[in-house]
Amino acid sequence: MTSEFGRDLAALADTVRASTVAVHDMRGRGSGSGVIWDARGLVITNAHVVRGREVAIDLRDGRRLRASLVARDEGLDLAALRIAGTEHALAAGRVRDSASLTPGEFVVAVGNPHGIAGAVATGLVHRCNARWVVSDVKLAPGNSGGPLVDASGRVVGINSMIARGLALSVPSDAVVAFLRAVRTGSRAA
Repeated sequence: MTSEFGRDLAALADTVRASTVAVHDMRGRGSGSGVIWDARGLVITNAHVVRGREVAIDLRDGRRLRASLVARDEGLDLAALRIAGTEHALAAGRVRDSASLTPGEFVVAVGNPHGIAGAVATGLVHRCNARWVVSDVKLAPGNSGGPLVDASGRVVGINSMIARGLALSVPSDAVVAFLRAVRTGSRAA
């Protein structure tokens, strides 16, 4: 690994951390990660991370804010949250069409595994379809709901689980469709 690659990876991780949050159950029943989807405080995470109607969100700058559940889809394992009381624009992740991913592409997961804020794991895409982005990124408890990004730092998936040693992430295209359904009223909390 070259020092230039290391510097580039560190810069990429730092950029992605700005839009990655920690999501905590208000009753202390668990936590995970999330990604700021828009600058007005919309956060996307996994449905299995959100157990109640309200959660606490830890931002990178150390602020802890409350967020309310906007919508969830257990089948897709997605939940949309809205952060309350954000007086300034938040750092939203940039999104890439996941259908354009190809096997062998470099990807990075950022999250909060085992309570380690902003941890980074890297790997390669094995395959991508309408249901999952499958990669060999090493995920651990607390990575759920965090972003999977490409080499340019664009969100291509929401990390969900490990199956047979491979990471499964909900494709960004599925998130876009989920949010479209929320806007039209066909999905609710």
